[in-house]
Amino acid sequence: MASLDGKVALITGAASGIGKAIAELYAKEGAAVAIADINQQAADAAAAEITAAGGKAIGVVMDVTDEAAVNAGTEKVVAAFGRLDILISNAGVQIINPIDQFAFSDWKKMLAIHLDGAFLTTKAALQHMYKGDQGGIVIYMGSVHSHEASKLKSAYVTAKHGLLGLARALAKEGAPHNVRSHVICPGFVRTPLVEKQIPEQAKELGISEDQVIKNVMLKDTVDGVFTTVEDIAQTALYLATFPSAALTGQSFVVSHGWYMQ
Repeated sequence: MASLDGKVALITGAASGIGKAIAELYAKEGAAVAIADINQQAADAAAAEITAAGGKAIGVVMDVTDEAAVNAGTEKVVAAFGRLDILISNAGVQIINPIDQFAFSDWKKMLAIHLDGAFLTTKAALQHMYKGDQGGIVIYMGSVHSHEASKLKSAYVTAKHGLLGLARALAKEGAPHNVRSHVICPGFVRTPLVEKQIPEQAKELGISEDQVIKNVMLKDTVDGVFTTVEDIAQTALYLATFPSAALTGQSFVVSHGWYMQ
């Protein structure tokens, strides 16, 4: 048997990058996966790829900052697959600017997507995980910036720190219902989100793009290597299949030593 046979996973921001890699691995391990994304076409396309490879998947349009959209999307998943066992709160964006120039509207957008989105999807998922103490796993996609700070990323750092608090509170509240929670904290993963940051940081810091990669993003790793989406997917699989609450409320840094806790 595959390790996730019979399980159902809802993954936000899963049409590309880390979320898509997790969805693909979960499907290979037997889970039915819901690809939730704000772009319906992209979600459907990612789900179709998994289905073509022999897995079970559906696309779900979801704006994680909209409570009605989150609730409707979650109910669609349960209607399609009959249950919900795993939530991966992965949707995120990045906006680079120094604090004194950071637009309040951008600040609110960042916190809404990362923190409000995590809260709303968690609340919706718990309506099903708590029933009959069925239980489940909630995994938040944090960052090394859940523990550390970098210039130009005040809103992102604040949001990612906040996920630690939400995960820890859920670990305590969810335990009587067999719900566990974790935060995965990747280092720099060369996704489209990170690719976009390279020229932005080069401009803000007055250095070349190569210098951003070598002296900013990878300077503190032990081997000068980017973390991969596969690294994060394997970590998400491990946490989803761990057999007990010996691991709950924890953060797991996956960063080639960029940050060590």
